[in-house]
Formats: sequence, structure tokens, C-alpha cells
Amino acid sequence: MLSYIFDFTIVAILVIGITALIGVISNGVGINLLGGKTKSEFVDQSTKMQAGWKNVGGQNK
Repeated sequence: MLSYIFDFTIVAILVIGITALIGVISNGVGINLLGGKTKSEFVDQSTKMQAGWKNVGGQNK
């Protein structure tokens, strides 16, 4: 019974890990190959929105 639980845990970790890895890889491929002109759309919008904000926190207040 202990070996069954051990095997089940290993398979579960592998399935979850491979699924997560495939998600990250496909997201990267989709952005880089299929992104076109809008690759940095969200980064650009975030930068525009944060323009003029004060820096808070950290060591250099």
C-alpha cells in the first residue's frame, strides 16, 4: 500500500509539473510567434498608467 501511494504521488507530481511546463512554453511561443505588433501591449499600458507616480517603499525613499 505504501508503494502505491508513493507511485501515485510521483505520477501526480509529474503530471502537474509537465502540465505547468507546457502552459509556460505555449504561452511564450504564442506571445513571441503570434504576438505581432501587440507583444508589449500590456507592458506599455502599465508604463503609461504609472507615469508620474511617486516611488514608495524600499531602501531609497
